[in-house]
Amino acid sequence: MKGRPPHRGSGAKRGPGGFAPRAGTGPRTSAKDAAQRAARNRGEDVSDLSPWDDGTAPESAPRPQRAPRAAAPKPDAPRTRAKPPVAKAPGAKMSAAKAPRSEPPAPPAGPTRREQRAAASATLASGVQTLTVAPDEAGMRIDRFLGARFPQLPFTRVQSIVRKGELRVDGKRAKPNDRLEPGSSVRVPPLKLEQPADRPRSATKVAGDAEFLRSLILYEDADMMILNKPFGLAVQGGSGTVRHVDGLLEALTGPDGQRPRLVHRLDKDTAGCLIVAKTRLAAATLAKSFRSRAARKIYWALVAGVPRTRQGRVSTYLVKDEPTDADARMRVAKHGDEGASHALTYYATVDQAAQKLAWLSLKPVTGRTHQLRAHAAHIGHPIVGDPKYFDVENWELPGGIQNRLHLLARRIVIPHPRTGQPIDVSAPLPPHMAQSWNLLGFDAARYDPIVEAPEA
Repeated sequence: MKGRPPHRGSGAKRGPGGFAPRAGTGPRTSAKDAAQRAARNRGEDVSDLSPWDDGTAPESAPRPQRAPRAAAPKPDAPRTRAKPPVAKAPGAKMSAAKAPRSEPPAPPAGPTRREQRAAASATLASGVQTLTVAPDEAGMRIDRFLGARFPQLPFTRVQSIVRKGELRVDGKRAKPNDRLEPGSSVRVPPLKLEQPADRPRSATKVAGDAEFLRSLILYEDADMMILNKPFGLAVQGGSGTVRHVDGLLEALTGPDGQRPRLVHRLDKDTAGCLIVAKTRLAAATLAKSFRSRAARKIYWALVAGVPRTRQGRVSTYLVKDEPTDADARMRVAKHGDEGASHALTYYATVDQAAQKLAWLSLKPVTGRTHQLRAHAAHIGHPIVGDPKYFDVENWELPGGIQNRLHLLARRIVIPHPRTGQPIDVSAPLPPHMAQSWNLLGFDAARYDPIVEAPEA
């Protein structure tokens, strides 16, 4: 805008050029005032300092190269609070008055990457998460998959999650015995995981557990081992069960961190052959052998009475009396009943003691819960010492025979997980069954006709 600025007062005296003089203080300062204040800050004489001089050279001397300064506002230019940017010549030092303000202190360093991962894991464990089945987890039962991924989760809680439909596989509800395919998506609900104990396990206890398990080994190589599980030792933990095979296997963890894994289960009071895989790949391969029925199993049992048909076949459908109870009694059901599964068993009478007791050899084709115990009771010859299925009226236990379950996983033949060659292992009679065999005059080396039974 050209022309004079608006008149600032009728009584003010005007100086040269028609402008009213202003004091050298206050916010409205001239370029000369600004130059003088900068010189005073440098400790220089400001008596007659021009805003275009640096205050060191006389007028006749050549003026040094200076960084361009902001020009004083022209009289006819409108005033503004914004200051033009100040350029600095290369290599020139900036005075203290012109020094830029110091940067604010840097914020404190955040959590490390490890801490971030731990926090993310903690957050993830407290909410819904989706897991992907790895190739070496293919074929695992869904309940065992969860147990392997979340070892701090009680097995009863695993079964509850699956039973209530809280767990989904590829968007569908799953059953505890469903098998997983590689790449499947497993949706897991929020979990409350038990915090691991701060106290390390006693070295003496670990050594004792390892020695105990090694005393049970019937067969072992780099991929698998077969244990002679004793009577009364649970395979997996549950309500009130502290000592079990799955927990003891922790003592056999190798230097590479590989922990032996269960491949199948036996009832707590069933003794005999129990297969354990040493690697995850071996576990998956052995599990496939059980599913495809490539594994051959033979059980021995002492039953009440003697079957009229010395060799026979039992084919029924079995269902749990209490679906919510993992160890509930099984009962014979009809085809099509909810939760009913087909169960097939072949049996043969090896020897007998009058008409009071019989030694049965059993070959299960399927692998249902309590299958042999339920089938023996179904044909009217329950297994001696069975607290769930023995219901013969007015039956007295012969003297010298212990009231313990007389059921032994006698023999197992299964393809080796790496070579495919058959591994054939037999377990000896447990002490209470050996006592009964001796009392009844049974010869454990006698020919077992069950080997001739069909495989399906």
